[in-house]
Amino acid sequence: MNEFADRPADTIEIKVVGKSGQISLGKRFAGKTLRLERRQDGTVLLTAVAMVPENQMWTLEEPHRSRIERGLAWAAQTEPRDSDIDSLLKQGTKRVGRARGRRP
Repeated sequence: MNEFADRPADTIEIKVVGKSGQISLGKRFAGKTLRLERRQDGTVLLTAVAMVPENQMWTLEEPHRSRIERGLAWAAQTEPRDSDIDSLLKQGTKRVGRARGRRP
């Protein structure tokens, strides 16, 4: 979802840098993380970015990424239903010691 989709693709605004060296980008950028690129020609490029904690980087790598995508697709297509707790507990005890390449 692109929250900026309702805005024109290319817009130009004039901003004045205040005495403290700050500019206001507007409320739509409030709380966002931005990458600041200072180019040799004097231009400045701000790009909205998403930061991923190092301990979650594995979710973007294969085969984990594909497994997560398949799981999300399954969840989107599958109606929720009540679980039989007793049956799940019995299955859990059968699988003890059978690691399936899961990440610790």
